[in-house]
Amino acid sequence: MDVNQLVREYQVLGLRLGRLSPGLVDSFTGDQGLRRQVDNEPMPHPAALAAQAGLLRRELVGSDLVEARRRFLDAHLVALECGARKLAGVRIGYVDEVAAYFQVRIRPGNVDGYRAAHAQLDDLLPGPGTLAYRLSEFRALDEVPLKRLEGAVHALSSALRDLARERFGLPDGEVVEYRIVRDKPWSGFNYYLGGLRSIVAINADLGHRMSNLPHLVAHESYPGHHTEHCRKDVGLVGRRGFAEQSIFLINTPQCLMAEGMADLGLHALVGRGWGAWTEDTLRDLGLRMEGPLAERVEMATSGLAAVRQDAALMLHDQRADEADVVAYLCRWLLVPERRARQMVRFLADPLWRAYTTTYVEGVRLVRAYLDARAPGVSLADRYLTVLDEPLVPEMLREEVATAVSWLPRDSA
Repeated sequence: MDVNQLVREYQVLGLRLGRLSPGLVDSFTGDQGLRRQVDNEPMPHPAALAAQAGLLRRELVGSDLVEARRRFLDAHLVALECGARKLAGVRIGYVDEVAAYFQVRIRPGNVDGYRAAHAQLDDLLPGPGTLAYRLSEFRALDEVPLKRLEGAVHALSSALRDLARERFGLPDGEVVEYRIVRDKPWSGFNYYLGGLRSIVAINADLGHRMSNLPHLVAHESYPGHHTEHCRKDVGLVGRRGFAEQSIFLINTPQCLMAEGMADLGLHALVGRGWGAWTEDTLRDLGLRMEGPLAERVEMATSGLAAVRQDAALMLHDQRADEADVVAYLCRWLLVPERRARQMVRFLADPLWRAYTTTYVEGVRLVRAYLDARAPGVSLADRYLTVLDEPLVPEMLREEVATAVSWLPRDSA
């Protein structure tokens, strides 16, 4: 099978699985005639699709694809084969499912680390009441009024877009349209439409905070998902002919890469001092925040990120009662029950149940990769590599492991 046919068969496989699992195809900007062809086929059987994924993996071995493309496609075919087998009724353990999708093996987090994060928050937010109460009060003061939400999103997007254009470069004609929505299991979502256009939906039900909003906009737009889609569309697909990059599939390694990179977008673009930067950006809208304190609080709460993955393990691996999972989230994430139940809703969704790992392990891995850079390589240059290249988690781990051998001891 020649390279073009192999890549086309990969796209067809993803589109066929998307018919069995609505939402699996996050975006497809390739040949729309191919999509129409798949849509008009009889409904496929998942076992046949699993077999097709295995066949394509064997075809990869003798192909003329360059190593990076071969490894990308192989990792994604492993993920699609796992998804198809699950749809066919094969029982797969949760940890194994996550490993097949994202090339990581997960384990419970460190409760001592959670306690240390609580201690930091306790120092930052002194006063009467429980720590959960004090954090809730701080966040209530930090909340963006609903009538100001859209304006705040646009102000932050404009400022981040200017920085992204200067730091990384943006293709001419790219555009993001924002929509405020309700009744969704997520806080924000990027719908890449192709043609350098995205719709970013912001879920108003969750009550967005001034200290969280720049992270969300950076994650979904600049320099996160929208920027990645646009640059890969122009570079990998347009200039280099990597047509496999024109389809983005949920529950594949590219998700872990994309979410880890997007979650570190504000770090890469603004860096330390983003709290004061946000305070300045929102001041003209009549919004007031304690930027430096908000930044320190967010830094402390980042030590609790793995709690969400613990909750997923409890729910799907340990078969814990939903009430116990909610209680665990409330205790360690210091969130109210309503917010914890929203998180469990996301964790329980058949399509998204494994997805929390992309945020937890994605940030860990991409952050390690960004930090393990050679002398003279800037953070922006390193981030740009993740934006532009067809990387998978195993490739990053290998480079981080190699870098540890030559990095100065205090850097490693």
